[in-house]
Amino acid sequence: MRKRTKASMRSAGKKGGETTKTKNGSSFYKKIGQKGGTTTREKLGEDFYRKIGQKGGLKSSKKRAEK
Repeated sequence: MRKRTKASMRSAGKKGGETTKTKNGSSFYKKIGQKGGTTTREKLGEDFYRKIGQKGGLKSSKKRAEK
């Protein structure tokens, strides 16, 4: 059995993603992203998005300040 490396796994994932995009179109990714977002909102609530949005904003502003 061949050993799986990070590079080979990444390559396989990329190939699978490209095949999925060819078969289903880019709108497929939009649809599953919205579905995942809806499920997350139902499970964790809207407050979850506020918290991660603030964390992301803080991290981005720190990166800009470092430049």
